[in-house]
Amino acid sequence: MIADQLIEQLDFFSIGTNDLMQHILAVDRGNENIAHLYDSFSPSVLRAIKQVIDASHAAGKWTGMCGEFAGDPQSALILAGLGLDEFSMSASSVLKIKQVLIGQDSSKLAELASKCLAAQDADQVRQLVADFSA
Repeated sequence: MIADQLIEQLDFFSIGTNDLMQHILAVDRGNENIAHLYDSFSPSVLRAIKQVIDASHAAGKWTGMCGEFAGDPQSALILAGLGLDEFSMSASSVLKIKQVLIGQDSSKLAELASKCLAAQDADQVRQLVADFSA
């Protein structure tokens, strides 16, 4: 929430999506009673990611992401549209993500990301991505 202040002391941000989601959504993914609420496509999570990216870019720095979210084909479209600079993922995901992103129009990805930020819930975000990919 204070990314704009923190970036002054840093060279870059690296977002760990698992922890970010757990804190933004106030959900312990290991608690089976509420784990179903842990959803990386929540607009609140996407807005937090966008806030960090915007703060780093405003300071002339970059933002990377590690975690399963960076290696997911659907989320990669959103993250590229949000302006994420670096995707860190398992080696087995690299080719898949490259195939998804190669040839994409950055302005259309930014438009998709903007719609996802304004979505009402994670299901609507997934539908927006599915419609984009169709």
